[in-house]
Amino acid sequence: MSADVSWLNFSGQTALITGGARGIGRHIAIGLARSGAFVIINYKSDDKAAQEALDLIEEFEGKASLCKFDVSDPKQVDQQVNEVLKERKSVEILVNNAGIAKDGLVGRMRDADWQDVLNTNLTGAFNMCRALAKSMVRRRYGRIVNISSTAGELGNAGQANYSAAKAGLIGLTKSLARELAPRNILVNCVAPGIIHGGISEHLNQEQLDVVLQHVPLGRLGTPEEVAASVAFLCSPMANYITGQVLRVNGGLYM
Repeated sequence: MSADVSWLNFSGQTALITGGARGIGRHIAIGLARSGAFVIINYKSDDKAAQEALDLIEEFEGKASLCKFDVSDPKQVDQQVNEVLKERKSVEILVNNAGIAKDGLVGRMRDADWQDVLNTNLTGAFNMCRALAKSMVRRRYGRIVNISSTAGELGNAGQANYSAAKAGLIGLTKSLARELAPRNILVNCVAPGIIHGGISEHLNQEQLDVVLQHVPLGRLGTPEEVAASVAFLCSPMANYITGQVLRVNGGLYM
């Protein structure tokens, strides 16, 4: 399944999705490709998952390519983005979805676990925005969507590093929205709640029932619903929306 956003038209645009090989990132990549965008799927290490995502796009004659690099490494980011711009000339859409989790109570959290999550989830997004901002500014057009999380606004016990990084993404979004708006570059956040294939995979039914008590819609969200929200923010329908957090969480407010 993929997000049904085929009624949108991204023909002639290039979209770069970080962490696009699996999960929500894969659905975002497929959804944008189905709407006509040429999609560049970034991933760090899982060659098999990346190839599967590419195959799914090509099954319906979508256009895409793979780009393997670590978003937390600014040298790799600059090198690969330069290569992309040589080949594609421009990237109109950037979706910063790459993220990791290394959970643990704060008193037991290792320095490396704190830093690794911040480096990938927050600094990685900054690296990508910095690398592509000049090109977007020159063309006076761009759409950037950062994938945050409910944890970035509400916090989550055992996820101080993850929650801090996702909260930082919201601050980064709002700052860049102000900075880049004069050049017609829109920067927004999508903050998913409890989504199929995410944290819910590690919960038993009893734990899941407790979580769902806080979700007014009474169910988990789907990756397709997150992908559709991203596509909307990248479309002309959202031309007057920037610096916002779109919460795709079924009404989850605790």
